[in-house]
Amino acid sequence: MRLGFWRSGKDKPVVQRAVTKPAPAARKPVAASESGDLDLHALGQALMRKRSWIIVPTVLALVLSLIAVNTITPRFKSEVRILVDGRENVFLRPTGERNEERSALDPEAVASQVQLVQSRDLAREIIRKNKLAELPEFDPVLRGFSPIKSLLALIGIGRDPFSLTPEERVLEAYYERFTAYVVDKSRVIVVEFQSRDPELAARVANSIAEGYLVLQQDARQQQAKSAGQWLSGEIEQLRRKVADAESRVEDFRSRSSLFVGTNNTTLSNQQMGEINTQLNNARALKSDAESKARLIREMLQSGQPIEASEVLNSELIRRLSEQRVTLRAQLAEQSSTLLGGHPRIKELKAQLADLDRQLREEAGKVSRSLDTDARIAGGRVEGLMNSLDQLKKQASSNNGQDVQLRALEREAKAQRDLLETYLAKYREAAARENIEAAPADGRIISRATVSNTPAYPKKLPIVLIATLATLLLTSGAIATGELLRMTAPRARGAVAPETVREIAPDIVMAPTPEPVRAPAIAPELPIESDHILEPVLHEPRTDAPRMDVAAAGGEIEQLADALVEAGAATRKVTVLGTASSESITLTALTLARLMAQQAKVVVVDLVASSPTIVAASADPVAPGLAELMQGEASFTQIITKDRQSRAHLVSAGRPGFDRAQLQSPRLTLAIDALLRVYDHVLLDAGTASDLPAELLTSQARAIVVPEASMAQDARALMCDQLRAVGFSEVMMLSKPCQPSDAVEPGPSVVAA
Repeated sequence: MRLGFWRSGKDKPVVQRAVTKPAPAARKPVAASESGDLDLHALGQALMRKRSWIIVPTVLALVLSLIAVNTITPRFKSEVRILVDGRENVFLRPTGERNEERSALDPEAVASQVQLVQSRDLAREIIRKNKLAELPEFDPVLRGFSPIKSLLALIGIGRDPFSLTPEERVLEAYYERFTAYVVDKSRVIVVEFQSRDPELAARVANSIAEGYLVLQQDARQQQAKSAGQWLSGEIEQLRRKVADAESRVEDFRSRSSLFVGTNNTTLSNQQMGEINTQLNNARALKSDAESKARLIREMLQSGQPIEASEVLNSELIRRLSEQRVTLRAQLAEQSSTLLGGHPRIKELKAQLADLDRQLREEAGKVSRSLDTDARIAGGRVEGLMNSLDQLKKQASSNNGQDVQLRALEREAKAQRDLLETYLAKYREAAARENIEAAPADGRIISRATVSNTPAYPKKLPIVLIATLATLLLTSGAIATGELLRMTAPRARGAVAPETVREIAPDIVMAPTPEPVRAPAIAPELPIESDHILEPVLHEPRTDAPRMDVAAAGGEIEQLADALVEAGAATRKVTVLGTASSESITLTALTLARLMAQQAKVVVVDLVASSPTIVAASADPVAPGLAELMQGEASFTQIITKDRQSRAHLVSAGRPGFDRAQLQSPRLTLAIDALLRVYDHVLLDAGTASDLPAELLTSQARAIVVPEASMAQDARALMCDQLRAVGFSEVMMLSKPCQPSDAVEPGPSVVAA
């Protein structure tokens, strides 16, 4: 698209028509809008145009699915539920396990029971019990030859029933109709079976459950029987071992004279105990006799009355004591009447002295008899000690033999205990061989019943799925083809210069299917230098063009602050001019340096490697957008740093690049990628003579760098035209930016 700038003084209706009558672009409806959004209205119109391609297949699928579900032979399903609870009769549990806590079944154990239900052995038993091999439903050969199945088997789809054995055919049909699974978060197994005959389905399902329980009972019975057979053989061997061990013990005891006495002790040990007891008694008797004799002698020597029990208990001493008491009584009686010198008194005293002498002599005899007893006890002690020493020597000599005897006894006892344990287990295993005493790990909690509702086919779901699937597939195919056709890339080109005419009542952009180009200066239009005016805003009107005016001294600084404050509304800024000059690039670079002090800014050069950009770049020979479009460079290689600020720079390409690369659709994607990274992206578009309008105008603001001699009316008309082609807002500078006006930023900062 090219734009013309008019001299001042032209009629204002011309400007009004330029605003209210933008150039129409005659093109076909597309499925994607200018911003890349999906055009649902156009897509819906395409579906309506081709609705016959959707309705006819959908109705056909509906009819065919109805015919199919009504011609298929229905199957009836019955189910039986089994609870796996690890049942065990506590009274028949082995003795060693009666006090142990039985652990609950884990999910793996329940899953293993499902595999047992699906075992082939059980399947063969169910087939034999219910005579399934005689039914055509389970043996395809009984239904006769099927050419369709034979043809499918030839091309590798399915198997020919005649190539299988009868057992394989019946098993295949059986497992096709049989299902077993575990109910989630439980120990319940569900067994399902399908058949054309509802009674047969219920009967087979119940047979499977009962066969599963019988299979478990048989396994337990066989386990007990195997254990009993093994234990019987071991018991016979243990009996022989026990007999041999006990005979060795008795032989060794007889050879070693290690006979056992009372209390399970050997005779030698028992004799030593008895002799030790006698020795202690003899020592006690000796000590007692010696003590009594010594005490009596001391009494006799000291002249004290003899009061020892051995002396007093003597019969002679007792009579002498009685006579002495009688004489003393007589002496006392006579002394009351007679004097001490009387013969009777003397006689009595002489008799008393004789009795005392006799008592002392008798006490001496008792003392001597006790000494004799003590010597006898001493001799007995010596004899017992000699016997004890002999027994000790004999016991010490028998210690080694006793150790061997105890080892033989322990071995015999161990063999005997093992034999008793095996005998107990054998009795338990023999008792558990009975099938009634071996409960299964599961029990049937819900038996199968005859069902009157077909389980296959599900007519309504099948019809709905077939119909909806056909509807979605046909609609998707048509929509996909329409999107591919409408979004096919079209050739892009610049509008011929002759489409821009002199100001006339019928000035419009010529209709063309090609994309609109950005405005370019018409070099043939003369400029009137006597009409250079400062730009002012028109009267506030909703449809009037807007002119942004800044003070001459700080116009660039104020514009930079305004763009930064606007935030997301000014993320994309296009800088273009009315004539090719370095002032456009200088304006964009100066504006970027000012904005970079507050935000992340990148300047994208869309002209031809401007010397200003090259001089400001930290890497003058870096690749640019042209190399990025060709895939020769990446984003990290084309983005360079400004030498004097935090702004980043992207050049158009190395010298001599093909400008046709800047018309690639990928360039718009590259600009969008920069918009996601930077706060503001400034596009240096120059005169925008050969650039796509969508690239420059989409969600962008325009900053126009005019010539100093450009008339005020021409400036206003240019702003209106730029708004008409898609810019959200247009700001025109009062004059071009000269090198002397360039703003020097603060200290140079390396961009992050």
